[in-house]
Amino acid sequence: MEFDAQVIAAYGRHLRLRDASGRVLQGRPFGRKLQVVCGDQVRCTEDSTHAEIHVNEILPRRSLLARSTLRGDSEPVVANLSLLVTVIAPLPRPDPFIIDRYLCAASSAGLRAIVVLNKAELEVPDELVVMLKSFESAGYPVLRCSAETGDRLDALAAELKDATSVFVGQSGVGKSSLITRLVPATAISTGDLDRDAEGRHTTTSSALYDLPSGGAVIDSPGVRDFAPAISSLESRSLGFPEVDRLAPGCRFIDCLHLQEPGCAVRQASESNDMDARRYESYRRLRRLHNDLKAAQGPGKRRGQERA
Repeated sequence: MEFDAQVIAAYGRHLRLRDASGRVLQGRPFGRKLQVVCGDQVRCTEDSTHAEIHVNEILPRRSLLARSTLRGDSEPVVANLSLLVTVIAPLPRPDPFIIDRYLCAASSAGLRAIVVLNKAELEVPDELVVMLKSFESAGYPVLRCSAETGDRLDALAAELKDATSVFVGQSGVGKSSLITRLVPATAISTGDLDRDAEGRHTTTSSALYDLPSGGAVIDSPGVRDFAPAISSLESRSLGFPEVDRLAPGCRFIDCLHLQEPGCAVRQASESNDMDARRYESYRRLRRLHNDLKAAQGPGKRRGQERA
């Protein structure tokens, strides 16, 4: 029997599915080329002989957050989102370039994005205050809250209402702690939020939870690095809204905003009309973009151009 379902958790090749009646089932992709991720809507069949659910088809995705592999290939992370929530904290020390890359991936995918400073009860260093201002200047809402004290969690819940969101960021910033505050305890199954030897949450898989006020949130594993899928990035601005706004002022329409004469983006960074660190982040991502395209090889690139 064939039926449709939503992927509400992905543990490698092991999936947790929810069908239209609300049943939660265990399943797996049928075929190694099928890259199913949390948030996907899928078409399934029930194999009564082996008592398992086979996922045979991924239904059209409304949106996709994807990353690049070392070979420059695109690898899906989570699907059918409307909001990306980048979580940072005073500790561990934030890596602004990882944050920028997540935000660029969201912009290029047409997703709304916000930056959330968790652990706001801790002292916030001056350099982090400057970093937060650079995100606000770029056009991203910044929200301070605390999973520890519960401060301003109502404001975060209001941002998430009726959206399908994913929490992303470095390991240890408290993504899972925020979700346990926002999601009723009865909605989180034992083992959904793994813990390390000291009892701290260490998410090792992606899982979707329904929010009481409407919408859903996906918890994702913490990262040490992130490279957006180069095939998904907006080619001229790489997803930087400031670059997108400034680029029409460049002398050349195909300006890459690196060394070209008459570049309005570079001039804006030199005159402080664009945050210098964000411009350096753009330069780094442009170099990474070029390196990953080179790693694909000429045959792969020609195939993409024909597509």
